[in-house]
Amino acid sequence: MLIQRAAIAGVQVLGLAVWFSMSAVVPSLRTEWGISAGAAVWLTASVQLGFVTGAVGATVLNLADRVRPHLLLAISAATGATLTLVLGLTVDGLAAAIPLRFLTGVALAGVYPVGMKLMASWSEPKDRGKALGVLIGALTLGSALPHVFGQLPWREVLVAAAAIAFLGAITALTLVRPGPFLTATTAQLNPRYAVQMFRERKPRLVNLGYFGHMWELYALWTWLPTFLISAQKPVGLTVFLTMGVAGAVGCLVGGWAADRFGRAPAAVGALTVSGLCCLLSPLAWGTPLLIAFCAVWGAAVIADSGVFSASLSEVADPRYVGTALTALTAVGFGLTVVSIQLVPLLAELVTWRYAFLLLVPGPVIGALAMLRTRS
Repeated sequence: MLIQRAAIAGVQVLGLAVWFSMSAVVPSLRTEWGISAGAAVWLTASVQLGFVTGAVGATVLNLADRVRPHLLLAISAATGATLTLVLGLTVDGLAAAIPLRFLTGVALAGVYPVGMKLMASWSEPKDRGKALGVLIGALTLGSALPHVFGQLPWREVLVAAAAIAFLGAITALTLVRPGPFLTATTAQLNPRYAVQMFRERKPRLVNLGYFGHMWELYALWTWLPTFLISAQKPVGLTVFLTMGVAGAVGCLVGGWAADRFGRAPAAVGALTVSGLCCLLSPLAWGTPLLIAFCAVWGAAVIADSGVFSASLSEVADPRYVGTALTALTAVGFGLTVVSIQLVPLLAELVTWRYAFLLLVPGPVIGALAMLRTRS
């Protein structure tokens, strides 16, 4: 069981290295390609839209519940790696980069949600929060990993990210297998289950809590480098340490708290801390404490992600857990496209110091929804 959990988490670290590979090199690309900040947004937003498209398609077809999940995971990671490699070796402008990034997002829809189902399949309910906390921690490290190489030429960063993702695909194919604690497959195609899930009270509230969480998460991850630059703070390694390392620690603490104190209290605690960080970000901007503040924020903003996944895996129809998790992420990542677009627009009006105030409603709504799951 521990070997399988470690392998699944390892695939997430490796396979998701391509997700923010372009975000890590945006400053270089803006100079080399002569693109504006608004145009550069689409290097991340296109991945999010591709992920939503892939997740919706997988939901309708129940792919995560009808295809052997470790094979789907391996194919998806390899596809994302191939697309990133092609971009790094051949592309010289946005016109070709954006379609390739969109397709990369489609591929990643077979990495993250499928990884959640596989991890849940190797976890009894009593420790599923910790297990999914480990998985989300792996996602956090993988997403932040390209920032470690951000000082290299941008093509080398993408080639390195692609090589890492290929290693993830090989790991999924050779080591990962489904576990005994969830139904592995279903013989019946049921594209309506995603809609049926939202008609049930507890799944609906868990989804709403997750949507509030996602409103904040990816906008923060996308724009934190720009926020730090505006405050004249170092970026590359700082982002990896505050979002990646601190985020991974937050995931582990969040998963432990979910199993120890319950899903709702753990989620509400994390959402409260991250919401306060949104609110207090203008005060921390430019101060010597900003990096420490970002480390706390980086831990809190992702700490509840595994909690939502664990919660939904327990209240959804056990035959369609993969479909439920994929639908959850499809809508959640759709919201990230909106918040990612709006943050720089607000920054143009009020400066980057106040831009993250836009994210406050997300954790507030998420916390209120999770509080209602207890009644």
